[in-house]
Amino acid sequence: MGKIFRFYKDVDTDQIIASQYLLFPTFDEMKVHTFESLDPSFASSVKPGDFVVADENFGCGSSREQAPSVLKALGVKAVIAKSFARIFYRNSINIGLPVLICKELYDEVNAGDEMELNMEEGIITTGGKTFYCTKLPENLQKILDEGGLLASLNKEV
Repeated sequence: MGKIFRFYKDVDTDQIIASQYLLFPTFDEMKVHTFESLDPSFASSVKPGDFVVADENFGCGSSREQAPSVLKALGVKAVIAKSFARIFYRNSINIGLPVLICKELYDEVNAGDEMELNMEEGIITTGGKTFYCTKLPENLQKILDEGGLLASLNKEV
């Protein structure tokens, strides 16, 4: 069970982590500034196992890999949205952050609601309701299970 942090449509990578924080040498230093312009308390409130739920086109903007990386560093279990910017989606899988599409969830939940996710089945439960999200193909799930693309490739060698 994790808490929902809800964000609107067209959240871009600069809003996830602003460019001035990219100068920090580690994700631990960067992560405390995650969503700073949208929700200044996000980084201090989110706990490992919590979820980001968003409307359409989450992660648009630049192709910076730091955007999904700071979410993962904070312990976000998964990002569930109506849709994702293509490069954010791919970067998330590459670094080992689950990203799932669920068209109905955003309109049915509020920030602070508790939610449970069964990724293998593609089932979300919250508030006594069940929602179905994308089940990742086996090859993408394998990448996530192994901690990201590089970790997965290193295990194959």
